[in-house]
Amino acid sequence: MNTKELIAAEIAKVVPELEQENIQNLLETPKNADMGDLAFPAFSLAKVLRKAPQMIAADIAEKIDASNFEKVEAVGPYINFFLDKSKISADVLGQVIAQGSHYADQNIGHGRNIAFDMSSPNIAKPFSIGHLRSTVIADALANIVAKQGYKPVRINHLGDWGKQFGMLIVAYKKWGSEEAVKANPINELLQLYVRINAEAEKDPSVDEEAREWFRKLEAGDEEATALWQWFRDESLVEFNRLYDELGVSFDSYNGEAFYNDKMDEVVDILTEKGLLQESQGAQVVNLEKYGIEHPALIKKSDGATLYITRDLAAALYRKRTYDFAKAIYVVGNEQSAHFKQLKAVLKEMGYDWSDDMTHVAFGLVTKNGKKLSTRKGNVILLEPTIAEAVNRAQAQIEAKNPNLPNKEAVAHAVGVGAIKFYDLKTDRMNGYDFDLDAMVSFEGETGPYVQYAHARIQSILRKADFTPSTDATYSLNDVESWEIIKLIQDFPRIINRASDNFEPSIVAKFAISLAQAFNKYYAHTRILDESPERDSRLALCYATATVLKEALRLLGVEAPDEM
Repeated sequence: MNTKELIAAEIAKVVPELEQENIQNLLETPKNADMGDLAFPAFSLAKVLRKAPQMIAADIAEKIDASNFEKVEAVGPYINFFLDKSKISADVLGQVIAQGSHYADQNIGHGRNIAFDMSSPNIAKPFSIGHLRSTVIADALANIVAKQGYKPVRINHLGDWGKQFGMLIVAYKKWGSEEAVKANPINELLQLYVRINAEAEKDPSVDEEAREWFRKLEAGDEEATALWQWFRDESLVEFNRLYDELGVSFDSYNGEAFYNDKMDEVVDILTEKGLLQESQGAQVVNLEKYGIEHPALIKKSDGATLYITRDLAAALYRKRTYDFAKAIYVVGNEQSAHFKQLKAVLKEMGYDWSDDMTHVAFGLVTKNGKKLSTRKGNVILLEPTIAEAVNRAQAQIEAKNPNLPNKEAVAHAVGVGAIKFYDLKTDRMNGYDFDLDAMVSFEGETGPYVQYAHARIQSILRKADFTPSTDATYSLNDVESWEIIKLIQDFPRIINRASDNFEPSIVAKFAISLAQAFNKYYAHTRILDESPERDSRLALCYATATVLKEALRLLGVEAPDEM
């Protein structure tokens, strides 16, 4: 039983007029710890009991069985509950020591699949910071739902089809060289892409030529297909190298091209159900009854299918293949109208499982406040950025701990972790301005700060040569340790909140709060001094490190034992 349930059960015995669940929802955490750990406001009972809230509070406080608490007192209209620190700390520490990294595991998911549409970089374009958001947010959410007992399916819906390939083929035939592409695929293809786009702005015939080559590709032309396949293969080698650096893997790389032969079925179903209407020669689905002004454009007047047709085919394929409990699309906020249309068309087709699809949007990453654009060549490339972050982490490790064994591996964990953590601690709907200095700092609300707190604890445990026993009872009742215990106890709720809101920043902020609470404790308490509490203090250190490491793991960030 958690503490809120305990308090609600005790209040319900005295106030049968209120449901236990309602009582739980009314409980508040006082801003000041002097006012107790949790407080119940009596205002809600004034109408029912026809008494002043102050009198009700005094009355309830008197009748409550206080044996489970340090004390219970009425202050004005509030009943303040002070929890039994010794009892709760013993319970929490015992759980973490017994369960280790499995502490806070749940079985809400019962092994059902959740499909994540994530990352989805465009072939032949460099992997930029913009793709990072989709990749790390979705990867963290996949780890979080796995903690709840679901089975995540990570799908990299590659941008491997579309007119841009017509553009690339034209550019390659005009100016490209096989040697140059092989030597540095992405960079070379990007230069060709930027150059051809600049040409097309001046000369509309270039655009027409690109469309023609894309039509050839769609028709299965040999030369066009061979070039497309080559661009795709070379790009994937590069991407996978970066995914390895980030520690992210996928269950499927089925991108846009995979659905080329699956779209006819979608058009057939829409036709059978009488959902297609003609509009200026194009085929559309009217969605006004869903409050969506613009109809979904399924087929253009020239017979070409569109993004939405492809996404409908992908949704059907994923439901049949994975039978998902939820399908999560981690895609930028600018796509929100598209996903509203997608869900509405599936609903029209009679697929009620479209209710289980969620678009998890996110804000933009900027540089010096400016929006990034591949087409204009204004991009922050991920690969050199990671290398620079690792270098900076290494320089700080050299200054702090020059004799550290395996420095390179630790610097890599810190540098990559810093970039990921900075992204994930930002509320996903907010964007952020890319600032490497702020990311890699060991001070402030950063990944390295949390990693360092974990490494510091490991150093204390090594010094003390301490391994907790599952048979021993560890218990503390001081104010500083209590702040840590409350946070650790809250970890299961944090995981569920992060999952319900599709918001990894809840876990990242929790990790920062836990690291801060520990550092405060460390500054005020001589952990290693001989005292009857020494082992309990060390058990608290152990539990904190275990939960910090697990919180970082959920975010896809490593926790080195030494830094």
